[in-house]
Amino acid sequence: MSAYPKSPFNTPLQERIPGQTSLMTPKPDHGEQSYVGHDRLRDKVAIITGGDSGIGRAVAIAYAREGADVTLSFLPEEMEDAKETASWVRKAGRKALLVPGDIKNRDVCREIVDRTVAEFGRLDILVNNAAFQIERHSLDEISEDEWDDTFATNSGAVFRMSRLAIPHMPQGGSLIHTISVNADRPKPKLLAYSATKSAIQNFSGGLAELLGEKGIRSNTVAPGPIWTPLIPATMDKDHVHEFGADSPMKRPGQPAELACAYVLLASDEASYISGANIAVTGGVPVI
Repeated sequence: MSAYPKSPFNTPLQERIPGQTSLMTPKPDHGEQSYVGHDRLRDKVAIITGGDSGIGRAVAIAYAREGADVTLSFLPEEMEDAKETASWVRKAGRKALLVPGDIKNRDVCREIVDRTVAEFGRLDILVNNAAFQIERHSLDEISEDEWDDTFATNSGAVFRMSRLAIPHMPQGGSLIHTISVNADRPKPKLLAYSATKSAIQNFSGGLAELLGEKGIRSNTVAPGPIWTPLIPATMDKDHVHEFGADSPMKRPGQPAELACAYVLLASDEASYISGANIAVTGGVPVI
């Protein structure tokens, strides 16, 4: 869509990770005014980690308008954004369950799944979307704790959430994991983050083979540069100012532009798609 904004961006940097939507200029588009549902997910139930903002909010809005009830997982300090996302789910006539907590903690992961099943009586879709990143200019700047925490949040939580969710999923269930263009094109300033995304891609492929006989699918979505609160909260001023300018489309993507990929992979129309990756990169080729 040519009307979407291009750099330079003058949004203020944010000190708190993963950032807050209301502080961004311009505001990201999550499909609030544009996404139209077609009953592709009627009466299904989905968990979305990192569901408060960014890609997670866009997926939640799309899923609700496609007929699904949604559990939103998010850090407690992101409650304001999570409530905003939940309001859009409810405006679509669907239920939203909010479960705050840090998914590095295995007990929080269990609570998310258990409360979802208790509230809705089923679980059809798991979107492993939450992630941590921060730019570092040298290997020495990455502490061992930061490396471990990045893997625990990004890769470890994907393992924990999948392991807990699968026993509740019927045939036709869908696991969708957000990776990144950086899984195939690692960025020097995002070493830890890029490594976790490659690990998730490998995990998803193996899981697809493991779960094939059960009829449960596992796929990934690989975004390119997407305009979310994580950008001004984790990157330096110059990078934020020119964010997305080096992509073939000369702009960052908006969260709304990813929603269709997550809807497809969650729907029964994707019944023979497993072990796949959908790249939404604005023209950057991903193998």
